Amino acid sequence: MAVRVEKAGAVTTVIHSRPEAKNAMDPNSAEDLVAAFEEFDRDADASVAVFWGEGGAFCAGWDLKFASTLLGQDKPLAELNFPEDESQVPRGPMGPSRLELSKPVIAAMSGPAVAGGLELALWCDMRVMEASAFIGVYCRRWGVPLIDGGTVRLPRLVGQGRAMDMILTGRKVSAEECERIGACERVVPDGTSREAAEEIAAQIARFPQDCMRRDRKSVYLTHGLSVGDALRVEWKNSLPALSAEGLLGASRFKDGKGRHGDFGDI
Repeated sequence: MAVRVEKAGAVTTVIHSRPEAKNAMDPNSAEDLVAAFEEFDRDADASVAVFWGEGGAFCAGWDLKFASTLLGQDKPLAELNFPEDESQVPRGPMGPSRLELSKPVIAAMSGPAVAGGLELALWCDMRVMEASAFIGVYCRRWGVPLIDGGTVRLPRLVGQGRAMDMILTGRKVSAEECERIGACERVVPDGTSREAAEEIAAQIARFPQDCMRRDRKSVYLTHGLSVGDALRVEWKNSLPALSAEGLLGASRFKDGKGRHGDFGDI
């Protein structure tokens, strides 16, 4: 199988391994990735996931060799259409891009994360890129559109103008530029993205989880709302965590834990 899962405590690493195709996405991998992330979300012992492409490439996009077999079909990918009745949404062509998980996922990126691979990276909550990694809308040159969230998520991260630059030109965007414009959050030495992402994941996993997940959810729920509406949504979503975890945390602080910004003993 091209997808496997490795666990270390509360950190789950989901690995896509088709190195012979630079981890381009075929239907089997897409299905297996969806299953892996759904299982992670259900696992009570798992707190944070890392998404890593094995073999020096995060993901080179949709497998165009597979895509070429759809030529001549009247309605290609019809099975992936959004249902009219808003029932269970099918997976995206790239797999998990339509999942709305309750827990964070960190992309560990080496080599290319292009076309659909960029869309998978954008689906994640954070992106850790190796110094030589790069992104780009490389599907521009083949006439393949962004249909896994690229036109939705990229402008939200980097702004409409920068997103248009990348989407319209299909140019290569380096890790250094990604960090500068907000398309990634960390740049690390080559060969260390998985290790760095797992370290961040382990740090996040140490915190009270209900509070963290509610704050994460508020970011998504409030996007695009007016300030007044967003404040109401944030309050309703996050207040339960204050009673469940926050007041206990305040008591631990009162008793001497975590003083002077020390997160080592919380």
